[in-house]
Amino acid sequence: MTEPTSTRDLSIYDTPTVAWEQVQASLDAGFTQAPGTGGPDRHTCWLGTVGPDGRPHVVGVGAFPSETGWYFTSGPGTRKSRNLAHDPRCTISVALDDFDLTVEGTARRVTDEEELERFAAVAREDGWPAEARDGAVWAEYSAPSAGPPPWHVYKVVPSSATALSVHEGGATRWSF
Repeated sequence: MTEPTSTRDLSIYDTPTVAWEQVQASLDAGFTQAPGTGGPDRHTCWLGTVGPDGRPHVVGVGAFPSETGWYFTSGPGTRKSRNLAHDPRCTISVALDDFDLTVEGTARRVTDEEELERFAAVAREDGWPAEARDGAVWAEYSAPSAGPPPWHVYKVVPSSATALSVHEGGATRWSF
């Protein structure tokens, strides 16, 4: 992701501030959401949105970090897509091996064919046979709750991130 513009230590204990470089290194090393690969059994990304009535909605998503944000897909009729159409502010959270990370930002739907193809190429490398076309991605399958293809691609541009160190106990917040 982009470099933070400010850092704030959130720890109330005598623990070290988490360095953004450590978090970025964890993201750069990559993580998979396949069973048996991390966390208690895997790394799961969670998307948090807010509905028109103000109710929160959190759902597991396949999310991919990039140099400038996070990408995920969503069926056009899903609750998360409807929520983002109403209010694009959201969060993406993941428990990595060394950090619990939450990124706050704004999601926008990706329609640029070149950007969609870059996303689809990353998804294919991760094992999902996605194809970019007609302003969305298509594949033989997706998550059971995604509905039928096509699936919209969203990019979350971060405004802040918070990491909790699982080993040392530090807590740090960055602004972007």
